[in-house]
Amino acid sequence: MSETALDTNQLKDLLKTAIVEILQEQKEVFTEIIVEAMEDIALVKAIEEGEDTEPVSREAIFRILQEKHEG
Repeated sequence: MSETALDTNQLKDLLKTAIVEILQEQKEVFTEIIVEAMEDIALVKAIEEGEDTEPVSREAIFRILQEKHEG
C-alpha cells in the first residue's frame, strides 16, 4: 500500500476547495444562519436602545400598532 504525503499548501488548497463546495451545496442553510444572526443582532440593539427610554403602556403600543395598520 502506498502512502501519499501532502504538503501544507496542498492541504490548504484541499480545505479551501472543500469549504467552497460545502457553501455552494448548502447555500440555503448558510443563508438561514446568517439571516438569524442578523435578526439576533438587531434584536439585541433594539433591546439596548429600549433600556434607555421611558416605559410605555401596553395600550399605547397597541394603539400605535393599530394606527400603523389602518394608515
